[in-house]
Amino acid sequence: MTTRRRKFAERRKACGFNQERFAEAAGVDRSTVQRWESGETGPQPWQRPKIAKALRVTASELDLLLTPDALVPALPSNPWMTVPTPNTDDEFEALELARRVGASDVGKGTLERLEHAFDDLAMKYPVSPPQDLLERVRKHSSYVAHLMNARMTLGEQRRLFVVGGWFQLLGATLHIDLHQDDAATARLQTAATLAQHADHTEIQAWCYETDAWRVLTEGDYGRALELSLVAQQLAPGGSSAAIQSTAQEGRARARLGDQKGTYAAIEKVQLMSNSLVPRKGREHHYEYDTGKTLSYTATTLAWIGDPSAEMHAREVIAKLSPAEDVGKWPRRVASANIDLALALVAGNRLDEACNAAQRAILSGRVVPSNHWRALEVVTAAEARQLPEASDLREAYQRLEAFERGA
Repeated sequence: MTTRRRKFAERRKACGFNQERFAEAAGVDRSTVQRWESGETGPQPWQRPKIAKALRVTASELDLLLTPDALVPALPSNPWMTVPTPNTDDEFEALELARRVGASDVGKGTLERLEHAFDDLAMKYPVSPPQDLLERVRKHSSYVAHLMNARMTLGEQRRLFVVGGWFQLLGATLHIDLHQDDAATARLQTAATLAQHADHTEIQAWCYETDAWRVLTEGDYGRALELSLVAQQLAPGGSSAAIQSTAQEGRARARLGDQKGTYAAIEKVQLMSNSLVPRKGREHHYEYDTGKTLSYTATTLAWIGDPSAEMHAREVIAKLSPAEDVGKWPRRVASANIDLALALVAGNRLDEACNAAQRAILSGRVVPSNHWRALEVVTAAEARQLPEASDLREAYQRLEAFERGA
């Protein structure tokens, strides 16, 4: 026997919807709304933002409305698919106060706090929705711009340019993830300018590497190769930027069908990453680690059609120990499942491939800049006329519709 969700129905009525009109607003049929209100089923993660918008509630409030009567309210199940809550300026008020009580207009303490804030955001990147991080990046970038006119020493000025460059670079990466190309280009140009003024070649290298990824996702593999080679020329030897841009070179060569060059790049990445000291704690987007080597190798091998891609993708998944709840996966696991699906398609294990791809799509961790990779699996399933292809296409279309805000 199901337990009714009276609060959900009451909120629907308070917003002026009968079941039929609300079903239209939510993009479902009336029987689905009836099942939601009876407690028989609940909305899928990709449906929740649209429901929250129609009911004019936040994600947390929607969870309370969907909690069956007499049960304890649950926390949001998938923060990647929730309606963002308003941010406050408390963090920046504290920064400003700390600056004013310092001995100089900028001061060591303010710069250290900005540097720590950047590191925090770079470590949150793999597990956070890009649109949420982008709000914080915007505010920090604005604060850096505010400080540019302050009196400071040459050393403080260089540190401010460097941290400002890092924030602009991360902002560009988030814009690329969200398919906001004009904003990404502007931020990359600003990051490169700040890095040039600070004589910081690693940030300059990252700008080229990031742009290489952007054009690779757009299908311009030759340009991606060119940009990744420029990044390697700029990057300090043995730096994370040098390793990442070499990995990007391998992916571009794989898409161009250059097997010899692809395997050479993979080998070079493995040699360089072997000398890295493992980082303790969370993954940092701009600090390479051995786990990234495994992930990039899985993707590159899948693109070149190497059967060993399956083994590498499964190793990534196993090492990160993903939960059964796909909504709790880190982004790297979703990517590895797409790599696994591509490898399984090549091996003619088609139903397994569809399952891996669908789990990746439903996880909500496939950012817009990576949708094309998921689409490759969908297209392959349709080309083979698999019975699972229609479900996979539907899941992909829901993902696209969610990102468009449809």
